[in-house]
Amino acid sequence: MLLRIAVQAKGRLYEETMTFLEEADIKLTSTKRTLLVQSGNFPVEVLFLRDDDIPQSVATGVADIGIVGENEYVEKHEDAELVKRLGFSRCRLSLAIPKDADYTGIHWFEGKKIATSYPYILSKFLAEHGVHAEIHVITGSVEVAPGIGLADAIFDIVSSGSTLVSNRLKEVEVVMRSEALLIGYKELHPQKREILRELLFRMDAVRTAEDKKYVLMNAPKDKLNDIIQVLPGMKSPTIMPLAQEGWCSVHTVLSQECFWEIIGKLKSLGAEGILVLPIEKMIP
Repeated sequence: MLLRIAVQAKGRLYEETMTFLEEADIKLTSTKRTLLVQSGNFPVEVLFLRDDDIPQSVATGVADIGIVGENEYVEKHEDAELVKRLGFSRCRLSLAIPKDADYTGIHWFEGKKIATSYPYILSKFLAEHGVHAEIHVITGSVEVAPGIGLADAIFDIVSSGSTLVSNRLKEVEVVMRSEALLIGYKELHPQKREILRELLFRMDAVRTAEDKKYVLMNAPKDKLNDIIQVLPGMKSPTIMPLAQEGWCSVHTVLSQECFWEIIGKLKSLGAEGILVLPIEKMIP
């Protein structure tokens, strides 16, 4: 029995999803033009679809699980289970207006025409704020709509914001933040749930290792207690004696966000020969 995963057929989410599966040791030998591909080393097969088709395919059982942007999951509001937040492909859904417009607040949109590919999310947001605007649904390059007179503003995905700048637009309201989600068919077969559990175990090992560094150093024994105090590792550091009298080797795991600050403190306490290694996976 195979677990069928629906994955976006192209774009940024496709690239990041395939990298994520590869890091979880799910080997696939396909190209984007192949609709359905089976893994050679794990009981899964990958179904490549348009991003906006993934929620329905999972809700109806065409696919067992799917990796999809939160924006599409919320927009389609299909009856699929949210299994896990994956933490990559982060972006936001925002309202943007012409760069030279004088924005005075959310009621600027009253009576305006807004172009979007996400009418459900937008209409819900406007209703919550008591704003009445005309929603013009566009599939494709939403950002060009104000420039060619189709709309007064847009509601679309924003990542870096460079697309808005190139179209002389400015972001004025962030409506929701989005990331990749793992969603599942609610009536999944028990055997497929077992496969899913193993897949989640692998995913957790990959996610736990992200932004972590394995650090080894030589430390003077008389400074050991001080050095341990500044190490915010996963658990107590590993300490081993060295052949040189008065020295030991200390091994620990550091997060990238505090890495350089901690390294500076370690050096000031006499740590030497600091070696930093990437971590591929960590079993939680």
